Amino acid sequence: MKLGIRAKLFLTSLGIILVSVVVAYGYSSDRLERELTDRVRAELIVRAKLVALGAESSYVLWEDSARWHALARDLGRRANAEVTLLRKDGTVLGDSREHDEPVSWSDRAEVRGALALSGAVPGYASVVDGHMLVVAVPFARADEVAGVARVALPLTEIDVARAELNRTLTLATAIALAAAIIVSILAAELASRTARSLTEVARLMAGGDLSARARQTGDDEFGELGRALDQLAKNLSRTLGDLSEERDRLGGILASMQEGVLLLDRSGHIFVLNPSLREMLLVGPDSVGKTVLGVVRHAELKELLDLGRRSLEPVTREIDFGTIQPRRLQVRAAQLPGDQGGLLAVFVDVTEVRRLESLRREFVANVSHELRTPVTAVRSAAETLQNAASDDPTATKAFLGIIERNAERLHDLVEDLLDLSRIESRGLKLAMEPLSVDAVYDQVLSLFAERAAKRGTALRNDAAEELQRVIADRRALEHVLTNLVDNAVKYCPSGTTIRLRAVAHEQDVELSVEDNGPGIEQRHLPRLFERFYRVDAGRSRDVGGTGLGLSIVKHLVEAMDGSVRVESTPGVGTKFSVVLKRGLPQEKREVA
Repeated sequence: MKLGIRAKLFLTSLGIILVSVVVAYGYSSDRLERELTDRVRAELIVRAKLVALGAESSYVLWEDSARWHALARDLGRRANAEVTLLRKDGTVLGDSREHDEPVSWSDRAEVRGALALSGAVPGYASVVDGHMLVVAVPFARADEVAGVARVALPLTEIDVARAELNRTLTLATAIALAAAIIVSILAAELASRTARSLTEVARLMAGGDLSARARQTGDDEFGELGRALDQLAKNLSRTLGDLSEERDRLGGILASMQEGVLLLDRSGHIFVLNPSLREMLLVGPDSVGKTVLGVVRHAELKELLDLGRRSLEPVTREIDFGTIQPRRLQVRAAQLPGDQGGLLAVFVDVTEVRRLESLRREFVANVSHELRTPVTAVRSAAETLQNAASDDPTATKAFLGIIERNAERLHDLVEDLLDLSRIESRGLKLAMEPLSVDAVYDQVLSLFAERAAKRGTALRNDAAEELQRVIADRRALEHVLTNLVDNAVKYCPSGTTIRLRAVAHEQDVELSVEDNGPGIEQRHLPRLFERFYRVDAGRSRDVGGTGLGLSIVKHLVEAMDGSVRVESTPGVGTKFSVVLKRGLPQEKREVA
């Protein structure tokens, strides 16, 4: 059976009280009984001395035995005891009671003891004879011991007094024990109440409620314990607050990181998996506690993590993940120091970096290829002029024309590269303002009127005059439309009509350059805005194209917060659409 602190305190107090009461009762009962006997003996001695004095004063009646017996009875009645008066030789002078059988008084110890005392100094001797307390005192005549006065008191009186004393002690002990029990119960209740209060506070603290306080004000051990618990709760609350703040800060850092973070415990189970890594690997938040293979079935990743766990140095490797969106991740795995161990792996998405590196290599190769052709033509024409055609004016003129055309092509190519570089590096500042579409169309078409007339191409502005304005940079918008119209004029045969239209929507305006020329096959449309991409490379070079015009168009439109797309059907025609935001007249604003 489980005992509470109150029961334990009560039983402990009760045991101490019982032991104390039993010891006190035994000691006091024996002590009081001895004192009672000594007092009765002393009182009996006083009575015996008084009897001896009575015997001395009546010694003149020595020979008259009847008078002695009467005197003994009288003294016995006064002393409330049995009185026997004896001569020195043990002969009975007088006795307060009659005996059934003769008694040899001279053999009695108390008589011998009394007679052995000095007559000059009266004394006594006493013994307990059975149920009687006997005292013998000598009495003198002419300074000599003449006889002995023997006084006997039945022990029944002592027994009655002892019984009364025991009753009194028992009652007092019972009252004291009851009072002690009540006091111990109250003390145990008070102590247990404080202990229960401290226990409840400790239980609340253990359950996570660190706002609970004992608020003990006493100076005893319970008070010190309560204050210690309050201080402990305050320190724990401060520490948990710091840990919570640190956890939130760390969680915020992990959540805002672009890099993926994977933390494995000593057994290889996932302990931390931040949102970026979940997005990279397309896994859910319930992955914590599982193994890596149980979440991502990728043998190369498992091999890398195992190698990082065995190696003392960090291990780095790039891994391809063929998910819905293919990614190339650079993974760095390193063991964590300390007794807890574990493995930390950081994932960096290098897909875009590697794509840009590939584009850079392809761009360098394309630029080199595009520059090589005119440079080669210029060098060949120059060498021919120098070695073979210096004396032939017709040939000289022809080769100078080749040099001029290729030099112009080099110039256009370099200019387009510089424009594209400025746009991509945000070095081109745009002054965004509301522009009239109709006015911009007229300006662009006027630049191509003469060339279109020579090629037999019709140019038409089909934009309505009441059309709302667009938010754009005038120079950039003119550049975009000029490129699109220039391509249409270059690649469309005679008899083609090129139309510039504009359709207003709720939030934007769609500007389009349409022609009814030969059109473009569908397989070329997705790559049409790439650098140096040509549908017909030979024809593009013949008409002087650099292969960068549509790429510049795409970057300029996106810089103006717009979009561009192309629709084409072979034999029907091509439509380039530029979508820009609608706007009302307002002040200019520059956009880097």
